[in-house]
Amino acid sequence: MSEVIYNRIAMLRAERGISRRQLAEALGVHYQTVGYLERGEFSPSLHLALRLAEYFEVPVEVIFSTSPFPRIGADVTPRG
Repeated sequence: MSEVIYNRIAMLRAERGISRRQLAEALGVHYQTVGYLERGEFSPSLHLALRLAEYFEVPVEVIFSTSPFPRIGADVTPRG
């Protein structure tokens, strides 16, 4: 059984208007690799994860997690 790694690559890419191909070229990987990463079909090496974080200028834990990220628009704080 393999561990699931959740990621926000597609969201970060969409926020910046970057195509899979553009991101792949910037990282030096095949564009299909970006798709595999986004769908969770491939877990990145530590080196690739750090390059992604550097590219998006965020800490690596903003991109990757071992637990699901909250859905966008989900209320994470109780109201009262």
